Amino acid sequence: MLTIGTKAPDFTLSTITAEGPKRLTLFSEIGKNNILLLFVPAAFTSVCTAEFCEISKGIGSFSSLDCTVFGISGDSPFAQKEWAAKEGITIPLLSDYEHTAAKAYGVAYESFLPELGLGFGGVAKRSAFLIDRAGLIQYAESSDDPKQLPDFVAIKAKLAELK
Repeated sequence: MLTIGTKAPDFTLSTITAEGPKRLTLFSEIGKNNILLLFVPAAFTSVCTAEFCEISKGIGSFSSLDCTVFGISGDSPFAQKEWAAKEGITIPLLSDYEHTAAKAYGVAYESFLPELGLGFGGVAKRSAFLIDRAGLIQYAESSDDPKQLPDFVAIKAKLAELK
């Protein structure tokens, strides 16, 4: 996993906007705001849904701290669009369908849920990366336990320092 003070790896991922599908490149967002990347294993799962719904409800608190939040999963952007519509998720969702971002950030499972015999290699661990306006990682957290949410209190405290 990447550490604090390192330059955030760039990526280009797909998303669905009101205008339709588009590609979003991280480095095109650097400098506009602080950025919080939230990686989750999969759409339509209970913990991932709860996390993104809770963030969506409190997105104003991140905006007031000059932070743009992106949710990232390995699902297709079309599945993410349906997930967001069904659950009321309002943060922008980015599709890491080929798991390139999860691998670049060092948070890809070798095998997700192997006890179920499903494999799912490359799926992202539940992780959070806070990137400042200069493109440096200021907070990094990842868990092998897919039920463990990031420490949002610590993330907001770090954001307050960056403001």
